[in-house]
Formats: sequence, structure tokens, C-alpha cells
Amino acid sequence: MKRRSVVVLPSILLALAACDRLGGGPEGPRPGFNGIDITGAEYARKLALPDMAGQVRTIEDFKGKVIVVFFGYTQCPDVCPTTMAELAEVKRSLGADGERVQGVFITVDPERDTPELLRAYLTSFDPTFVALRGTIEQTQAAAREFKVFFAKAPSATGGNYTVDHTAGSYVFDTRGRVRIFERYGAGAKALADDLKLLLAEK
Repeated sequence: MKRRSVVVLPSILLALAACDRLGGGPEGPRPGFNGIDITGAEYARKLALPDMAGQVRTIEDFKGKVIVVFFGYTQCPDVCPTTMAELAEVKRSLGADGERVQGVFITVDPERDTPELLRAYLTSFDPTFVALRGTIEQTQAAAREFKVFFAKAPSATGGNYTVDHTAGSYVFDTRGRVRIFERYGAGAKALADDLKLLLAEK
């Protein structure tokens, strides 16, 4: 029997969930996102991890695009493939605007997720998606910055293991600012509508 990945919502986002859908602020009313509006958050602002070619990538590298960042691993049985498939579906559904959407997959299992495996995995969803793979220490630092949880979950037989991890995506606007936490299970339409709002911003 396969172990299912655990859906973990960062605790700070639980407090935001009920109050920020139509949030205001110094810039006035904001669009009502389907995901959790985290505009102005003081976390998930920095990222510096190597890609498959060993080049360190940052959020600034993708400015001009709406960026969707997800922490996962290639042997994840359900949450990760579902999330990446939905993002690929949404990107295609946006037509020409889809070229302004960048998927970024950060592995929480660098021990098993080799560059070759990550490249093949993401290409199966969308060849434009970027995979980032740091050392375990670099991965832990990135997870702390994004308030993401992950931990190995050994099997009962002591053989293979799964990784429990936060099952949600962070969405950045075209200026490189974190704006939305998309909860797992909301569906492709909810994500597409949120991306359209960000793509339409001036």
C-alpha cells in the first residue's frame, strides 16, 4: 500500500486564509484571489539554488513572468504529479499568455533526485519548467525562507521512504513579489483565474 504525501499548510497561512481574500492595504483594494493572498509577506522573498546545469537561480532571473514555485520530489505518489500536471494544463490553457508563466520545482529529496531524473520528470509535464536541486542544507534553508515543511517518512519495512511535505504553491507576480499561496486541491481553474489576474496587472 502506497503512503500518501501529507498536505501541510504553513501555520501563518491558516491565519490569513479567512481574512485576506479581498484584502486591502496601502495600495488600496486588491483582486479577490482563489488562493491565499499573501501580498507583502516578509517570507518567501529570497531564493538561490542551483538548477540542473549547476547555475544558481533566483527569483530575479524570472522577472517579467508570473512564477509558480513548488517544493516536492519525483517519487511523490500523488501531490507532486497532480500539482505539476495542473500547472502544465493551466499554462497551455492560457495560450500566448502561458509563455509568461514559469514553473519552478524545488526538490526536497536531493539524495535521490539526480539532475537527470529531475530533467526527465519535469519534461514529462512541460519542458519549460525549471528544477532546482541544492544540498540538503541549502534545501532546508530555502524551506525555512518559504515556511515549507518536509521530512523523510521511512516505510514500515525499513526500505524505501517517502517525504512528507507542504503541499501548496507560491505564486510571484511579474515584478518578483510573492503574492499568493495556492492550496493543493483547489483545481486548475482556480489557479488559472489567479494567474490571469496577475498577468493582467500593470
